[in-house]
Amino acid sequence: MRHISPSLLAADFGNLQRECEMINQSSAEYLHIDVMDGVFVPNISFGFPVMKAVAKHCTKPLDVHLMITEPEKYVERFCKAGAWSVGFHIEATDDPMKAIRIIREQGVRTCLTINPKTDIHALDPYLGEVDMVLLMSVEAGYGGQSFIPVSVDRLRYLREAIDSRGLRTLIEVDGGINTQNASLLWEAGADILVAGSAVFQAKDPIATIDQLKQ
Repeated sequence: MRHISPSLLAADFGNLQRECEMINQSSAEYLHIDVMDGVFVPNISFGFPVMKAVAKHCTKPLDVHLMITEPEKYVERFCKAGAWSVGFHIEATDDPMKAIRIIREQGVRTCLTINPKTDIHALDPYLGEVDMVLLMSVEAGYGGQSFIPVSVDRLRYLREAIDSRGLRTLIEVDGGINTQNASLLWEAGADILVAGSAVFQAKDPIATIDQLKQ
């Protein structure tokens, strides 16, 4: 599987409908929506109203990435706002299974996210409990960062751990991804790549999405 989820965080916020229509016309499988609360991460992005507006114009499934504290309090609302998948950070809650159960009860795909500095083994107990894991390859909360090279080794570990257990859990990678490093991540076992600046700041975003899959 080689799927692309362009990150709305890098889009032109003054022309979100236009940006959504571009994604609709592209070969991207999803639209990635980063939600930041200014607490778990330093920045604040957008919430329910913007997501609902985007859902009206985007025909691609919404891949929601929550960078918020106590996600279990909010995951149900994001599910009902039109999410295809809802991901939250393992570092943001004391009870990941509670949030996972809430998301699953809404019929939405579950995703557990991990930051670069967190021990990758923290995901081990949950690999069979979620539909996806999201491996951050930059520090969560900022757009336009450079890819952290050690993320490739972390990705290879996850691929082997999932495959050795016969699981169907997908691996998504987010942060600093571009046409120069995408092939390395595919080879290391990624199923979905999130790309923000590489897509929305490209001269030809639709062609760039195609290139990312190669």
